Amino acid sequence: MIFEETNLTGAYILDIQKIDDDRGFFGRAWCAKEMENHGLNVNIRQTNVSYNKSKGTLRGMHYQKSPFKECKVVRCTKGAIFDVIVDLRPDSPTYCEWFGVELTSENHKMIYIPEDFAHGYITLEDHTEITYMVSEFYAPGYEGAIRWDDPKFNIQWPIPPQVISAKDKAIPNF
Repeated sequence: MIFEETNLTGAYILDIQKIDDDRGFFGRAWCAKEMENHGLNVNIRQTNVSYNKSKGTLRGMHYQKSPFKECKVVRCTKGAIFDVIVDLRPDSPTYCEWFGVELTSENHKMIYIPEDFAHGYITLEDHTEITYMVSEFYAPGYEGAIRWDDPKFNIQWPIPPQVISAKDKAIPNF
């Protein structure tokens, strides 16, 4: 696996170290030993899939609160997304800063998202699917969210959202 640290401390772009031949390629998308060597959480409790019919679907910016904080590893398995994370750790030097990366089924990149980061994405193609592994079971009473267009964060989405849930539209500013 290839680890590239982002500008947000503890968040990484993960890439498959490909072994190519005439059939295609082979590589690891997950290795607990390599993750541990980088000091990352390897406790995976569930894997989620999100299918999105339309380009411009925005989901986020969500996180889980204590005692159900979660790390995520996110990969786009069909289509393309612009994936965004925001550091919500008050003691972090990158507190309230955001980072975005394009994840596609073709580039095979993933993003590792630490605890206390809000996460969301916008689809860049119709019929986009995302798979993400999480370190904690979903706990509905411990959901947290920040607004996708909150001026406090000034996230620069590459396209305007076309589809947003009523729940995400109702999130107040930070």
